[in-house]
Amino acid sequence: MPAPTLASLVDPATTAVVTSEVQNGVVGERSALPELAAAAAPMIDRLAVLCAAARSAGARVVHATASRRADGAGSNANARLFLAVRKSPVALLPGSPESQVVPQLGPHPDDLVLGRLHGLNPMAGTDLDPILRNLGVRTIVVTGVSVNVAVTNLVMDAVNLGYQVVLPRDAVCGIPEAYADALIDHTLSLLATVTTVDDLVAAWAARTEEAR
Repeated sequence: MPAPTLASLVDPATTAVVTSEVQNGVVGERSALPELAAAAAPMIDRLAVLCAAARSAGARVVHATASRRADGAGSNANARLFLAVRKSPVALLPGSPESQVVPQLGPHPDDLVLGRLHGLNPMAGTDLDPILRNLGVRTIVVTGVSVNVAVTNLVMDAVNLGYQVVLPRDAVCGIPEAYADALIDHTLSLLATVTTVDDLVAAWAARTEEAR
């Protein structure tokens, strides 16, 4: 059986773009992870293009953010990553500027924003799965940070739950860059359809033209 084409995978009626932790306190001006924020700057520009194209085509955009209460209640403390976040001078408090989606991505009034207090990716820490199913979504376009942890976890959880996954490699980021590229090429490419923002924009534009 031949693999489905990109255009068929990303039918806007059944596709959602999910952004992972593209928020001020992670990749924006108030970042707790300045090395990641510096590496992610080009990704944010490309992701803004992708989100705009998705909205124009009729695909849903969902922003998944992470935060932590001042007292840490409900958040993980069982890995070095969580301990490092807890020690950071940048507090990702719920409702704070640091927990908000970066302004380049809006969010648009039609977008959904889902916050979480725990877990390594939004599929484990929010109502993302039932919300996407209620929207009729079958394909998730996974974007954001980081390929090191959250993006990879999100791809795997989505596949385990039966979704098709598309990964635009210029709309995700990890550090160091060579490691993120290797992880995409040798692991995530086995699970997701790896593509680019331009190819996704072209696929949606072609569908829109056909519908006229």
